[in-house]
Amino acid sequence: MRRKPVRPVLVVIAHGSRDPRHAATVHALVERVRSLRPGLRVETGFLDFNIPSVHGVLESLAAEGVQDVVALPLLLTRAFHAKADIPAVLRDAPPRLRIRQADVLGPSPLLLSALEQRLHEAGLGPADKSSTGVVLASAGSSDPEAIAVIADIARQWRGTGWRAVRPAFASASLPRTEDAVRELRELGCARVAVAPYVLAPGFLPDRIARGAAEADVLAEVLGPAPEVARVLLQRYDAARLPALAAVGA
Repeated sequence: MRRKPVRPVLVVIAHGSRDPRHAATVHALVERVRSLRPGLRVETGFLDFNIPSVHGVLESLAAEGVQDVVALPLLLTRAFHAKADIPAVLRDAPPRLRIRQADVLGPSPLLLSALEQRLHEAGLGPADKSSTGVVLASAGSSDPEAIAVIADIARQWRGTGWRAVRPAFASASLPRTEDAVRELRELGCARVAVAPYVLAPGFLPDRIARGAAEADVLAEVLGPAPEVARVLLQRYDAARLPALAAVGA
């Protein structure tokens, strides 16, 4: 009888931060992923500031005899970390590991649903959408591909019924959150909401919050939202299924 292939270990790769809220939020999200997929082994490694490091996690897995890993960047866009930093770390992994790098989380309809839920939790209901302008506030990037993705998400989200949606960035790109808030005021929006398109608290999310001082509503970061956890599992499945097909699973 053919043995069922062992599922690859999911290694979630987070950026890391000196802010302890960052690691706490990442771990909470990973716990939610585990709860949605019992039996799946999920490990967390950080690129900087926090432990365990990605390299340390991969070394430990190799020492245990693990062979297959799906490395999942805990990132919302394909920018420098996804294109350069993470591949470089994975190239230095123990050679016995077969590693497949999953796609970043965004864009995804589930992430838009998570943004909607965060705004709902902040006090906005369906009846508010047609009179409310939303600032889609991301961390920012110097990568044109990442900036274009954020702009496209804002256009898509506008089509769901909001009065207007404007992208904004906490670093590297313009406009800043406060500028987008003022633009929506000038547009005549009855209220303005800021939706942070970031996964965990930290330096740049705090900058977004300061830029939202003149807004009416500031939503929480995406954090361990169930929709985010489901996207992680979608990316994991998409990365591992080709490998399973190759062995006839």
